[in-house]
Amino acid sequence: MLLVNKLSGLYTGSNIQEIEGVSTGINGKQAAEQLIVHLDHVEGDVQADPKHHGGLDRVLHHFPREHYGQYRRWDLITRFEDAPSMGENISTVGLNETQVNIGDVLQIGQVTVQVTQPRSPCFKLNLQFGHRDFALAMQQSQLCGWFYRILTPGVIQLQDKIELLERRTDICVAEAMALYFSPTFNASGYDRLASCEGLAQSWVNSLQRRLASQTVEDWQMRLYGPSGK
Repeated sequence: MLLVNKLSGLYTGSNIQEIEGVSTGINGKQAAEQLIVHLDHVEGDVQADPKHHGGLDRVLHHFPREHYGQYRRWDLITRFEDAPSMGENISTVGLNETQVNIGDVLQIGQVTVQVTQPRSPCFKLNLQFGHRDFALAMQQSQLCGWFYRILTPGVIQLQDKIELLERRTDICVAEAMALYFSPTFNASGYDRLASCEGLAQSWVNSLQRRLASQTVEDWQMRLYGPSGK
């Protein structure tokens, strides 16, 4: 069994802000003693861009707290940002992308969740942390966190533990990130990842488009935004 004995933080928020003219909820999270989790949302939690954030496959965002220290050591975070500066709902210490697999079914308090995908970093992280290549660094390092869909709704309390109930695939979040974001076309890798039980439908669709076109899409807009800066 995979256990994290204590959550280090729970966060929710509805404050949408503008950073350099871009709407974002990344700074809108506040510490909470509990999360009230429904099948399609967390009470009091909103996203500025519902097209690319939220939805049934991305109800909860889990980000390992120790990654902040690593990004500081890389000089990608120069102020003392800490959880929930990544916009996460769940923070832990001692659980990372190599230990959690796509499709894993986990129990967190009353809530049963399934791991669906790594975070796909976008240019809003560059604005948040004041570094042009922050999103690219997250993409290349796989220190990204991951998302959950909700199988059984309920309440998550700060004192709750995380327990692995079922492991359904052999691809961890870090490997999924490496496969998906490699610039080299990899048909067999895409087939393997797309067949993972529980993988977010948007990732399945993207992998199928790659296989059909035999090309990898351009990531410039996602990583650097409309200005390319």
